[in-house]
Amino acid sequence: MLDTFTDTQLERICAVLAATSTGLTGSEIGKLLLDMGISDPEPTITKRLRLYEALKNRQQQDRCGNNVAAFIQQAMDPVRYTDRSEQFNRLRQELNRVLAFCGYLVGENGKLQKQVAVHTLTEAEERTDRLRAELQRRGVHGDVLKFCRTELLQNNYFHAVFEATKSVADKIRSRTGLPGDGAELVDQAFGSGKAGMPFLAFNMLQTETEHSEHSGLMNLMKGMFGAFRNVTAHAPRISWTISEQDALDLLTIASFLHRRLDSAHRTTRTM
Repeated sequence: MLDTFTDTQLERICAVLAATSTGLTGSEIGKLLLDMGISDPEPTITKRLRLYEALKNRQQQDRCGNNVAAFIQQAMDPVRYTDRSEQFNRLRQELNRVLAFCGYLVGENGKLQKQVAVHTLTEAEERTDRLRAELQRRGVHGDVLKFCRTELLQNNYFHAVFEATKSVADKIRSRTGLPGDGAELVDQAFGSGKAGMPFLAFNMLQTETEHSEHSGLMNLMKGMFGAFRNVTAHAPRISWTISEQDALDLLTIASFLHRRLDSAHRTTRTM
């Protein structure tokens, strides 16, 4: 059973979910309440007050926050936004600013996840600014920041790691046209294969030193996928904690790999 949300927390959650331009419509709110068996006592008043009264009454009846959490997850089901991805991202971002004080966040899959709650606006802002400032100080590659932007705003280290590794794989695919992911993709893109040359080369591959560098960068990339991408793809977030320092170091590694990918040579090899 989840702890009840305070009246203030519930008010702000409903204000976001029922916002005029970015939130749920009145009909969407009515249907969700009906589908979840939550009484809709004031269907004619403003959306945010209507939703607040409905969820507040249900929470008082349940004596726990389970149905409030369930409503959030139903409202944030990504399937609802297949043709409105920008609305989903904006709504999720605004909702997570409130949920940070409740000890939760909404993941990309629309599910609530536990996190350490913040208690002040200053603390919430510091979480955002501290990580971004340190990455900028390190000169982290823009493509890493682009892929991690939403996660960095939420200071969600687990998913920041996941997005950083995804960004490296995405660049390999865009440079080569190859499908796949992870270590298999690295081998396909940088291995010599039957053609005797890779699709991408980190250098001219003319000396033993250059071959060693190429091989080392391949292994570094595969190591990153093995240590972080595979874990984040399969392990529940609650069972695999990434500290701020670990996140900074991995994002820096991803930045280094992006720079080397940018300068890698596309060979004459074809499919």
